[in-house]
Amino acid sequence: LAARENVEIRVYRIIYDVINDVKAALEGMLAPQISENNIGTLEVRQTFKVPKIGTIAGCYVQSGKIERGSLVRLVRDGQQIYEGELSSLRRFKDDVREVTEGYECGVGISNFQDIKVGDVIEVYEIVETKRTLA
Repeated sequence: LAARENVEIRVYRIIYDVINDVKAALEGMLAPQISENNIGTLEVRQTFKVPKIGTIAGCYVQSGKIERGSLVRLVRDGQQIYEGELSSLRRFKDDVREVTEGYECGVGISNFQDIKVGDVIEVYEIVETKRTLA
């Protein structure tokens, strides 16, 4: 009957093993807790129009570090304008993987061209934390 109904039967000798298995099964059903972790902040100081590429923002890294491919949020006058990811990151003429606090860089945001001087670009990552039962 159990095989026909696809029901798993387990036999235990110690009650604590039952409790641990049930707890593990329930924890596996819980959705992970998702949170944002701010990595860095950029201030747009100048914009450049590049043919075939679009708008590149000349930025100053105010805090943290910036990595190519990171998730970004563009904030203008305290309002969130756009959310996407960094498509390019350069220091002078060189493609770089990351830029740290206190340096200037050129940034391209994928699928977004309306970057203006004075905008703030917040770089963040999404962290998934496995939830557990108390």
